[in-house]
Amino acid sequence: MAKGGFPGGMGGMNNLMKQAQMLQKQMQDMQSELETKEYEASAGGGAVTVKINGKNEVTAINIKPEVVDPDDIEMLEDLVLSAVNQGLKVVEEDKADKMGKMTGGMNIPGLF
Repeated sequence: MAKGGFPGGMGGMNNLMKQAQMLQKQMQDMQSELETKEYEASAGGGAVTVKINGKNEVTAINIKPEVVDPDDIEMLEDLVLSAVNQGLKVVEEDKADKMGKMTGGMNIPGLF
C-alpha cells in the first residue's frame, strides 16, 4: 500500500462513498417513516391516554371523566404528565431500536 494511500486505491474510496450515501438515504427514509408514526401511552390504568407522533408532538390527550376531581387537580396533572413522559419514552425507544438495527449499533452522535 502506498504511503498515506487508501486501501483499494480510489476505487475503494468511491465504493466507501457510495455505501455512505446509501446509508444516509436509508436513514433519511427511516426518519421520515418514524415521523409519520403515531404512538400511544397511558397512565392510571388507562385513565389518561396520550398520542404522540414521531416528531415528539403530542397529538391527543384523552381523560376519562371519572378521574376528573375538582378537589384533586394535582392527581390529574400527575397522570397527564406521566402519560406524556411514557409516550415520549416509547417514541425514543422505537427510534433507537430502528436506527440501531440500521447502523449495526454504531454510535453516531446527532443521528436523530
